Amino acid sequence: MIRVLVWNEGEHERVDASVQAIYPDGMHTVIADGLREHLGDEVEVRTATLRDPEHGLSEEALAATDVLLWWGHMAHDAVDDAVVERVHRHVLSGMGILVLHSAHFSKIFIRLMGTTCSLAWRNDGEQELVWTVAPGHPIAEGIEQPLRIERQEMYGEFFDVPAPDELVFVSSFSGGEVFRSGMTYRRGRGRVFYFSPGDQEYPVYHHPQIRRVLANGVRWAHPGDSMRVLPAVTNPPRTHA
Repeated sequence: MIRVLVWNEGEHERVDASVQAIYPDGMHTVIADGLREHLGDEVEVRTATLRDPEHGLSEEALAATDVLLWWGHMAHDAVDDAVVERVHRHVLSGMGILVLHSAHFSKIFIRLMGTTCSLAWRNDGEQELVWTVAPGHPIAEGIEQPLRIERQEMYGEFFDVPAPDELVFVSSFSGGEVFRSGMTYRRGRGRVFYFSPGDQEYPVYHHPQIRRVLANGVRWAHPGDSMRVLPAVTNPPRTHA
């Protein structure tokens, strides 16, 4: 059983009528439903939001999470630094994390990357084509070539992140821009997958292929065991020939 926690700041759904119309119960609910749809009995899915106590990311909640999904946009600064440190420690200790769309500017992603994580953007509701550039990667299993999103916010290069361990998807837009839209990293014992499609103004998380990407990402990021230990280096005793 993969224990999944879908975290969403949940602020747009509170204040933007257009977002409420697309995600009346929050983006986290739609994302969670997509995971259950594709993974079934493989997963136990919970949700949490910014306004929950400790943002729903207490020590106990994280200890009971194999893979965390993170969506944020307008309230990055409202996330408590102590919670960010806690999540960071759990990732280094083996928890997987999927960082979604504008969470590239989240405190946790910036901490994991060690860069500004800035990028080019333009929100004109353009078509996005998501091209698989690593067809043998498990995250790309069953994904159309290209994956077509009719309307989406444009994210473009340069994206200030470290070179990924694996580049899985590259997106192109009607305006001519390209973007590294699906990348994996290892940080400590944890696996990190960044996936960019998912602006709050468009029904991207209702898209069947996007839901499959996220389900594949959860499978890939699953640590495979419940051991949660920070990496450590020890000096072995000196031996003599």
